Amino acid sequence: MVYAKKIILTAALALAAISTDLSAKITLPPFISDNMVLQHSATVELWGTAKAGAKVKVTPSWDGSAVRTRASEDGSWSVKLNTPGPGGPYSVSFSDGDGKPLKISNVLCGEVWLCGGQSNMEMPVGGSWGKVLGWEDELARAGDYGNIRLLRVERAVSPRPEESVAVADGAWTECSEWSLNEFSATAWFFGKYLSEQLGVPVGLVESCWGGTIIEAWTSAGTLGRMDRYKPTLDQMAELPQTREERAEAFNSKLAAWEKEMCAGDPKCASAFTPGSDTRGWTPGKAPGYLQNQGIEGMHGYFWMKKDVMIPESWAGHDLDLHLGYVDDNDFTYFNGECLGHTEGCIFLRNYKVPGRLVKAGLNSIAIRVMDTGGLSGITGEESLLSLGLPEGGSIPLAGEWLCSEISDIGDAPVFPVNMDVDPNLPSALYNSMIWPLRRLRIKGAIWYQGESNASDAARYKILMPAMIRDWRLLWGYDFPFYYAQIANYLEEQKGAERSEWAELREAQLQSLAVENTGMAVLIDIGEAGDIHPKNKPEVGRRLALNALALTYGRDVVYSGPLYDGYSIEGASLRIRFTHTDGGLKSADGGPLKGFWMAGLDGKFLPATAVIDGDTVVVSCPEVDNAVSVRYAWANNPPCNLVNGAGLPASPFRTDSWPR
Repeated sequence: MVYAKKIILTAALALAAISTDLSAKITLPPFISDNMVLQHSATVELWGTAKAGAKVKVTPSWDGSAVRTRASEDGSWSVKLNTPGPGGPYSVSFSDGDGKPLKISNVLCGEVWLCGGQSNMEMPVGGSWGKVLGWEDELARAGDYGNIRLLRVERAVSPRPEESVAVADGAWTECSEWSLNEFSATAWFFGKYLSEQLGVPVGLVESCWGGTIIEAWTSAGTLGRMDRYKPTLDQMAELPQTREERAEAFNSKLAAWEKEMCAGDPKCASAFTPGSDTRGWTPGKAPGYLQNQGIEGMHGYFWMKKDVMIPESWAGHDLDLHLGYVDDNDFTYFNGECLGHTEGCIFLRNYKVPGRLVKAGLNSIAIRVMDTGGLSGITGEESLLSLGLPEGGSIPLAGEWLCSEISDIGDAPVFPVNMDVDPNLPSALYNSMIWPLRRLRIKGAIWYQGESNASDAARYKILMPAMIRDWRLLWGYDFPFYYAQIANYLEEQKGAERSEWAELREAQLQSLAVENTGMAVLIDIGEAGDIHPKNKPEVGRRLALNALALTYGRDVVYSGPLYDGYSIEGASLRIRFTHTDGGLKSADGGPLKGFWMAGLDGKFLPATAVIDGDTVVVSCPEVDNAVSVRYAWANNPPCNLVNGAGLPASPFRTDSWPR
């Protein structure tokens, strides 16, 4: 499981004016800028700051009619405009009557969609780790889509609601090879398909963070009514008001944790000291997962160490340390001094080594790795591992490192929580990455998340509808909400499984009971060995089909077959479905796969499934008193039931037995 969490310092850019006119006294948030998309045919809000009491005039070019207001005592102001139908480009000017007006240009009116979730929504078209299907062609043709505009919210955490947040590049951007490279692939293919089918401009607002749980995206008001979250929320409410005060308090706790970790770890001195006695340490290659090299263990906390010979000419000079990726989290030291701490296996480790630590001769690089499960080690290309001068010249760090276990996470001192950087605290991302967007008029939202909640599907059944309600209450209207059901993953099913992933998919399926929602089933396009499947074009298309049918009224098939009940017919069970448009079929033309049957003993055996009109009849001679059928009920199940449009059936079960 990818646990992606990185310390990010939110730039002051979030509070700056998006303006090239330095004489303008009006400032705008980063969500209101050149190249933006306003929701068409709607009442939209524009806001900013000015001198206290200033008379603010806002004039859109589409009709030339000015809207006036007065800035409050704190300088804040807002107006509401009625936008025309899809089209543009337009401009909007802002004046306080004193000096040259501020103007935003190249503004389109179209469909604005918020795109949220964890790493499968965050996975970029290209970038350093995305490179989804067809990425090179998409980037090469990005300039052809001038009517699609992108706004990417920067990662930020807050223990309380924030009024602003930084965005990538400080503003909306036109679609280009450069801007699309790091943008969400799922969001892109969704918006591209919508724009092509509707023939209108589309604005995509990406607000996501890999490895995050749904609780982080849900309001404190909702979570505070649940005993599980109230103690943490109470702690967050009692924190100092400013980030500076909170950082000082955390750094003090972190120093105490470091001291306690080393006090209980006799290997600290060996790790920090160049040329130390490392007898008993295990050689391992980097880059490369240690377990794939036959090295057992190396979970929880463990050391990775490498001594390097520094030339005399480098002594006293600042150096750049590049360590590729570390699975999962790292605390990196140079000659015993901590250079930094990064959490999440999808983030590059790039640290500055201050010159005062750099000595001629042997120097020690040590990493205290925190592995939360699965494989561990330093990963990436060999070229990503180096130590060198900023102006050029480097020492390669790929090759042999030394490894030594420290302790299980549960046996180590409890790592202090930085409530300004931990993205998995309850409401932490709702406060910082959703709340600030609430004044931006959107048509709807798409969502791809759930992998990080797979261990607690029962709670997810409550939390997902709650989060949808939270967002709708925040915006003040029941906008459409379409989401992806998590894809198949891990080893392909060999027998009957107790599957947390199947239970999470069931929780997502049941969230369709929330009004004005839709789900894209992805059980057929995942990858056994990659939690981030590359077929994001199809993910985006399936989400867009929901929007086209349910929001825009297009006559398209938008869902695969969904379980709708069953009846017992002798030794067989007849399964009914909705969304059987074009008839039920086998995707590969062969017999149906993925059906399992059980009797009262709860033991599931492979079953034969035969399509009969819009139903499937399931039987298994080895099962007495058949009472339950499960379909695609596994982490990575063989399954092939589709409708006439080729959209896959959602996994389901007819029973409610505990696992």
